[in-house]
Amino acid sequence: MTHTAPHATAFRIQHSALQEANAVTNLRHPAGEPILFKVTRGQTLRIVDLEGNQAADVLFYNANDVAEHYSATDTLLRQGGIYLTTGSVLYSNEGQPMLTIVADTCGRHDTLGGACAAESNTVRYALQKKFMHSCRDNYLLAIQHADVGLGKADLVPNINFFMNVPVTADGQLTFADGVSGPGKYVELRAEMDVWVLISNCPQLNNPCNAYNPTPIQLLVWDPVREAA
Repeated sequence: MTHTAPHATAFRIQHSALQEANAVTNLRHPAGEPILFKVTRGQTLRIVDLEGNQAADVLFYNANDVAEHYSATDTLLRQGGIYLTTGSVLYSNEGQPMLTIVADTCGRHDTLGGACAAESNTVRYALQKKFMHSCRDNYLLAIQHADVGLGKADLVPNINFFMNVPVTADGQLTFADGVSGPGKYVELRAEMDVWVLISNCPQLNNPCNAYNPTPIQLLVWDPVREAA
């Protein structure tokens, strides 16, 4: 039997017309650190890969009901592809659109590779790597400090923005060199009020980021109002 690789969503590069000076939020988020913040319906979130090939591990939750969250399976089934890019709609576990990617200068984002954890550090690298800082630990720290109703059981498969994880013909994941670069970004419009949970990946064992985690930039814009 001949096996073919899963369908890979084509690169769809789209630049944004939004100006940084008009953003209501503009912050530089340190390498290796977590953050949890709210984006309301109609607002646009931009995540910028400041120095190139820095994975931003992201989860989204309905801000009004945290039991509803980003669903990798619903999202990939509906779009018919295994990568995210311009035009991709991120769906929840209840089948509702959460966010839409409206601009993307990178062109490919992974939603299969998952977040690094103590266990995956052990399996992928070495036993002594178990207690190195990881995205899963970052998530747990962020939700514990935020106290918004999220717990360990709410950590579901995430999106790895700016990360390239090709799938082979026999279904294996390969952590390849990145396709991002300094200043590339992805922009998402919120279709509902969402909590945004980010671990700016602290991984020191993966050559994708040259073993050097770097900062990202986070910007948010309010909806553009039409002139009367």
